[in-house]
Amino acid sequence: MRRTGWAVSSGIESAGVKELHQSDSGPVPRQRDDEVAMPSKRPMGVRAMQAGLRTAVAVCLVTTLVHVVLVFLHVAPANPVSKRYSSQVNGWVYPLFEQNWRLFAPDPDSFNRTILARTAHSDSKGSVQVTPWFDLAAVDHSAVDHNVFPSHTSQNLLRRAWTSYVETHGGSDTARSERAVMLQTYLRNVAADRVAALNGGGTFEFIQLRVITLPVAAPGAASRNRPPAPSEDRLLPWWKVTSHGK
Repeated sequence: MRRTGWAVSSGIESAGVKELHQSDSGPVPRQRDDEVAMPSKRPMGVRAMQAGLRTAVAVCLVTTLVHVVLVFLHVAPANPVSKRYSSQVNGWVYPLFEQNWRLFAPDPDSFNRTILARTAHSDSKGSVQVTPWFDLAAVDHSAVDHNVFPSHTSQNLLRRAWTSYVETHGGSDTARSERAVMLQTYLRNVAADRVAALNGGGTFEFIQLRVITLPVAAPGAASRNRPPAPSEDRLLPWWKVTSHGK
């Protein structure tokens, strides 16, 4: 009996010690089954930013894919697909993404061209004011001369705009195809933007171009015995442009 009583008392004492330890460390709360941890909601601004980022990435990928496909159809040999969608391909490629082989077989210009431009503005009284000629080619040449890393825009933008215009128009200034109309608009806009940057804030609604072409003289003394090569002085008609300046 004493042994049994001792066992009971020791069990009670050990239970009291366990309760004391639990009371010292504090009660351990139990998580109920219905209290499931909910994920924290992200702010609306963060979700909108992530959605916008995903949309931008998707648009960039689609645009890149379309660009690669259209340029491939442009440079690939003629096939039924490129013939069927030729208007869409040309509308995308020309004039900004034109492809050629001049990187591997360069064809430098054999002519010196002076591209001049002048503008006209109608005032409130109805009189037309015409500006002197601006030498746009001279501005490009000054940006290239003595420049170790000249801008590709300064070297080729105006020159390629003019040569593309001549390729589609020939000796006439009447556009007879969609591409000719597009390149005429391109040349007009390039010239108008150049003049607006040089005009010092002047206002104009019309622009006219004059192109003087002179062949490059052959080197050496033999060229002195040759007759002078003919030059071309071409005056384009007045073109209506969006009002520039203030």
